[in-house]
Amino acid sequence: MVANSLEDIAESTLSRSVNLICGTSIKPEPIEWIWKHWIAAGKLHVFAGAPGTGKTTMALCFVATVTIGGRWPDGTIATKGNVLIWSGEDDNADTLAPRLIACGADMRKVFFVGSVSDIDGHRAFDPSTDMQALADAARRVGNVKLILVDPIVSAVTGDSHKNTEVRRALQPLVDLGLESEIAILGISHFSKGTQGRNPTERVAGSLAFAAIARIVIVSGQLQAEGGNPPKRIIARSKSNCGPDGGGFAYDIEQVELASHAGVFASRVLWGESLEGSARELMAMAEAPNDEGGAIDHCKQFIEELLRPGPAKAADVKKEAQAAGLAWRTVQDAAQRLNVKRKKSGMAGGWLWSLPGKQETISERIEGAI
Repeated sequence: MVANSLEDIAESTLSRSVNLICGTSIKPEPIEWIWKHWIAAGKLHVFAGAPGTGKTTMALCFVATVTIGGRWPDGTIATKGNVLIWSGEDDNADTLAPRLIACGADMRKVFFVGSVSDIDGHRAFDPSTDMQALADAARRVGNVKLILVDPIVSAVTGDSHKNTEVRRALQPLVDLGLESEIAILGISHFSKGTQGRNPTERVAGSLAFAAIARIVIVSGQLQAEGGNPPKRIIARSKSNCGPDGGGFAYDIEQVELASHAGVFASRVLWGESLEGSARELMAMAEAPNDEGGAIDHCKQFIEELLRPGPAKAADVKKEAQAAGLAWRTVQDAAQRLNVKRKKSGMAGGWLWSLPGKQETISERIEGAI
């Protein structure tokens, strides 16, 4: 009996072969960007953050922008196409659709993943068995550029804290994106008690969520002050496809839908671009509101430095270091002062200026070059 088993194993091994691909047969291809350096076609993305930062609303803003081929906050134009939404938390009718409409989405290009039909009737979508059916549905719709999974942990049927189970569960999503050239965006949140750590390591559950994702996007919320609503920030924490770091400020506002009286929904209002690593930006967002200490001192420093006129960000940083000020605290103070940041020409750096400060003619010419 043992001999037969060994013979069977030997025969099976002899009939199995590994296919090798010669490097000369592979043609290098550029990455196709839905949003340059932020959302890449065919790649898995994870978008994580603390509660209250409006992650779902922001993700729906991404969806809306894709459906209309709209403009991203950096001025680039989105790749236009259809979008699939698989949500395990929010209702389509009273939450998701109203927010999409508020964000200006073309609802003809939005498709929500519903039930699955088989020989036994209708049942709920099961990621462990229905991913191929979802790929088929995407092909029938055609020109699908983005699939939103909210939350991404719903794709994991096993233990979301075990690397092997998470990798096994997410692989069908990765394969779907790669084979169909569709960007996959999964929403997650930060683990409790991780403030101050690398944002990529703060993604809840197994480290495999962030490891398998090619791009990790994070969000944070600035402390409110002066009776004003808190500002929020979004940043790139990890990218295997392009640069990381940098981000944008944004706010969330509630509006009544013009097309549906009495229906209110949230939408995103984009703010200025931000410099720095995701860790620096998140530290700035989560820093205590210390008006009587370092923040107040940095505000005075910035006001005195920029009062004569705009200054290069590199010079501001140099002066701050010379004054013994922490750069992330200076950035926090700049946010609270609503300091304007503007790119100085195509090859130039960033210019900082106080709000309401008029540019000189030479500065306008320089910015146009």
